[in-house]
Amino acid sequence: MREVVLDTETTGFDPESGDRIVEIGAVELQGHMATGRTYHQYINPERAMPEEAFQVHGLGDDFLRDKPKFAEVGQAFLDFIGDAKLVIHNAAFDIKFLNAELKWMGLPQIPWEQAIDTLAIARKRFPGSPASLDALCRRFNIDNSSRTLHGALLDSEILAEVYLELIGGRQPDFGLSTSAQKADGDTTPDWSPRPRPTPLPSRLTQSEAAAHAEFVAKLGDDALWGKA
Repeated sequence: MREVVLDTETTGFDPESGDRIVEIGAVELQGHMATGRTYHQYINPERAMPEEAFQVHGLGDDFLRDKPKFAEVGQAFLDFIGDAKLVIHNAAFDIKFLNAELKWMGLPQIPWEQAIDTLAIARKRFPGSPASLDALCRRFNIDNSSRTLHGALLDSEILAEVYLELIGGRQPDFGLSTSAQKADGDTTPDWSPRPRPTPLPSRLTQSEAAAHAEFVAKLGDDALWGKA
């Protein structure tokens, strides 16, 4: 199953009032494993950056002036996400902006059913508790020390770790490690499986393993996938 963990940065809160997307970051997962494929694009919003938004992500007018407009990258973005499920924190916000930009281009809209909202998942799992990305990082001991400002690609990489925690991505124990209790009087000898004489070969190709290792290395020593 292919999923794309996605985040955007914008000039404000409402595209219908003239706010625009200024950054898109996305991380590809396949079967809940990072593949190493990412999408990252800064975008010229064709308007001035409000100070309030600049304080959030640090993307100013001078930096964005020579970046492509959404009309130049919209199709490439759609090609990257395809029909994959989109894992987004507060999906309503990002989908609202993406669909506004796509509508202005005359491109297909992203259906709401394609989104997986990690904010909704967190609120359901931990009712009444803080459910921001930073709060979830603290809950799951995920290192977000490099997140001094919001950044779409960095936030997507962090959200990928949070998402796997929310859905039980740390290989939850299904009771297989619990030894069975014998009934009174049972004299059946204990049994345990013998190791295979020849280990099964890995199903990963060398390129897949290298891409995964490269992605995990970028996340630092506390990355979920680097832990045994």
